[in-house]
Amino acid sequence: MTTNEFEGIRPYNEAEIPAAMQRIACSKEFPRLASYVFPDRPTEEVRQEMMRYKTVREFQLGVMYHANKQILRRSTTGFTHSGIERLLPKRNYLFVSNHRDIMLDASLMQNVLTDEGFDTCEITFGENLMRGQLVIDVGKSNKMFKVTRPGGSAREFYKESLLLSQYIRSTITEKHQSVWIAQRNGRTKDGTDRTDQGIIKMFGMSQTTDRVASLAELNIVSVAISYEWESCDVLKAIELYRRLQGPYTKQPGEDLNSILTGILQQKGRVHLEFCEPVTAKDLHALPGGTANEFHKQVAQLLDKRICSAYRLFPNNYIAHDLLFEDNAYRQIYTQEEKEAFVIRLHELDCYKNNYKLYKLRNIFLGIYANPVESKRLTQDDTKDI
Repeated sequence: MTTNEFEGIRPYNEAEIPAAMQRIACSKEFPRLASYVFPDRPTEEVRQEMMRYKTVREFQLGVMYHANKQILRRSTTGFTHSGIERLLPKRNYLFVSNHRDIMLDASLMQNVLTDEGFDTCEITFGENLMRGQLVIDVGKSNKMFKVTRPGGSAREFYKESLLLSQYIRSTITEKHQSVWIAQRNGRTKDGTDRTDQGIIKMFGMSQTTDRVASLAELNIVSVAISYEWESCDVLKAIELYRRLQGPYTKQPGEDLNSILTGILQQKGRVHLEFCEPVTAKDLHALPGGTANEFHKQVAQLLDKRICSAYRLFPNNYIAHDLLFEDNAYRQIYTQEEKEAFVIRLHELDCYKNNYKLYKLRNIFLGIYANPVESKRLTQDDTKDI
């Protein structure tokens, strides 16, 4: 593949950064963004500094790194990570992550990579989100590349999937950059992290001679990110409720609302873990079978690692006990923690005129309780993953 074939999806190259910095710095939204990221600095000082940036790295270290720090400072009570010792700084990886927040899952990982001496990675960015010049400039200056949502004819879907597969492989093996991608199309809404086997199929489309070698070359690493207070939990519960009633159509501005809510909402503790890289030995150990069976097995391998690495918080156990009306996990949380969760649960009361409250409540509880079930189902298999 030539670079020209990736023109429609790639991030900005270094030659495009100065013009993008000028547009960002001169945008009408810039003063508000600058005051959030740099609350103690004059806006004009920040503007002039940004207009001097010439490279992606300068933008990422000068702006995005500090933006993530501000989000952590203002909306979390602690951010931890583990498993970085499983990675080699000079190797490029395909990070396949569970997906709970539109922006933060990948963005917070970038800070971990930076702090640990790794280069930042390229990030998939849905075309539905890449709207407006400011968003495009910030995203493409931050190593984000466009992913087309499924749709259209089968032929078009195949063509887009093949292009994405070729771009990911080229980025890892030729550009020597790691890549972040979600384990499925869109965020996990119900708290059940499962990898779409279609994603695995897409990975292999760009090299079909040997399915094991094709995936092993990508150095796949599962990533699990866990939020004590689920990002956009109320919004997710409402969406799931509405989906149960029939076809669901997103309202104008809904994605932007989710992005802002995810950034501003209090998230409590957050933990990110890098799992063991998937090796050729791991893939050869799978039962195999047809291509579809193999893709399903790889997806299940990633699921086991993500669910095992997912960090459960008291809220997860409290929700499980409330949902199933028992005290199976009562010893894990305090009465104060339960009372705090119940207060959050009662925030749903304001929707009682539009929704059946008991159904909405159970959906909300399921978002927090389902990771407990996922962890339980993988505990007996951890020796095999």
